[in-house]
Amino acid sequence: MAKYKFLSDEWVEAARKIRDELSDEEAATPHKVKMNQVVTGVPFGDGTIHAHMDSTSGQLDMGLGHIEDPELTVTLVYETAKAILVDGNPQAGMQAFMAGQIKVEGDMTKLMAMQQPPTDPTALANAQKITKAIQDITED
Repeated sequence: MAKYKFLSDEWVEAARKIRDELSDEEAATPHKVKMNQVVTGVPFGDGTIHAHMDSTSGQLDMGLGHIEDPELTVTLVYETAKAILVDGNPQAGMQAFMAGQIKVEGDMTKLMAMQQPPTDPTALANAQKITKAIQDITED
């Protein structure tokens, strides 16, 4: 299986394909949020990546570039973003936030709600399956 650097164009394309193939159409995303992300300290390109996440449709859309009218914008370092989005470790985000390493502009309650895992067992199992598949395509 091919592996890609986290947040590279190839990784984003492969992760989107995984989400499209493995997402359960019946299990809508439990948290509705429109968020832009600024990831710094990226070990390739110009060192900064602008990305977004939008689940307001009920399905998760993640990609490169910013979206208009976000509810919040989060700025964080590459390793923390990878720990949260690839490793599925929300505690890494909380620790970085408490240490002042994450900057949040906008509706902080949206970010807090995202820390909670899905309560539906089917949705939780599906999320774990997607996380594992994304881990499998991500270079260490």
